[in-house]
Amino acid sequence: MNPFQLKPEPLAEQFMDWQKMYPKAYDKMTVDPYTRTRVILMNGTEYEAVKFSHQFQRHESNNDLRRELALTRRQEQQQQKKIACLKPLDESVLEHTIGYEQLAVDLTAMLAQRVTCAPVKSALDFALLEDFDHLYRYADLMEMEAGIHAEKLVGGYTEIMPGRPTISEHRAPFDALCAPGKPDAPLFDKLAVGIITAAEQQTMNYYMNICGLYTTDLGRKLYQEIGMIEEQHVTQYGSLKDPAATWLECLLMHEYTEAYLYYSCMEDETDPDIRALWEVFFRLEVAHVHHAADLLARFEKKDWQQVIPKGDFPEPLHFSPNIEYVRSALNMVDFTAEKEIFKPVSMLPRDYDFFRYQQMVNPSADGVPSHQVIDRAIRSRGKDYRAETAPSPIPALRNRTVDNTTLGRMYQ
Repeated sequence: MNPFQLKPEPLAEQFMDWQKMYPKAYDKMTVDPYTRTRVILMNGTEYEAVKFSHQFQRHESNNDLRRELALTRRQEQQQQKKIACLKPLDESVLEHTIGYEQLAVDLTAMLAQRVTCAPVKSALDFALLEDFDHLYRYADLMEMEAGIHAEKLVGGYTEIMPGRPTISEHRAPFDALCAPGKPDAPLFDKLAVGIITAAEQQTMNYYMNICGLYTTDLGRKLYQEIGMIEEQHVTQYGSLKDPAATWLECLLMHEYTEAYLYYSCMEDETDPDIRALWEVFFRLEVAHVHHAADLLARFEKKDWQQVIPKGDFPEPLHFSPNIEYVRSALNMVDFTAEKEIFKPVSMLPRDYDFFRYQQMVNPSADGVPSHQVIDRAIRSRGKDYRAETAPSPIPALRNRTVDNTTLGRMYQ
């Protein structure tokens, strides 16, 4: 599939009225878990498109170009609003959060298995174990507060058990950055960086807003803490982008990424109504791709091939269980970061910033919300909540009656 070879539909005719913009929501009781994750993914993708377009406009003085950005941005906003309302009214904040974290785990794992640039793969594998642990913490909170077992929501596709303990994930700001991406990086790697940055940014934004609206103190605190880790993830993934790309080159890559994702969702979707929506939005994104290519030629005198040499989509993304891959990645569970390098915490200098930062934000494990959730779950039911296919491959994480607060945080 090559979107540059398809005939685009006229952009000015693609606006929706209010009836078309409000969709039929999925049924939370029967929806396939990966349909939920695709909805969250594309909601975040459209949010990123809108945010990028606003930033572009604020750095551009040519009103002819700014009007062109306003045209596509209005359509991206309509797309985002429709996708956001696919979430049903009766799906709780925590239930939806489980979808966010399942998306983070399986999307990160599938991308990590396909990228070829070592810095990108290392960053994906590293953060994967943190989102994996977040899924476990939220699942325990939901089991305690609502009596709902997250394994039903993830459909058995994704395990629920500890990863790198959330308490250990808090690193000094200087250690959240990776080496910047290069212009000649493989196309899929560029797509992967854009996709995961948008997805993690959406998670960060969701938690930033929810933490003040949640209805229990413990839940508010957990969203607050994990929201801070999502900030680290967005900084980490965003730093992998190519900083030398121009605004219009980035616009073309954004639109191409959206088209690729809608095509992937269209090919992967099992819900016929939502698949039809992905098809409509794919056609709209093809028009956006052509529009961005025209702007690149008009304002920078560049051909689209200078940004995307051939235009053919890589193999579409396909959501499927990644249980064995996640288990294999757990061998990095005791890793942290020293600037751009991931390494076991035991290899850090004893006076490194990581330990000073930990002492400031986590002076006592007893006061850390992610630990409090598991500790309270253990005290209330005798053990934590998990959904494992087998005991954890990491012996230090097998004990279901004690939350590990030292792994990846202290010298062992």
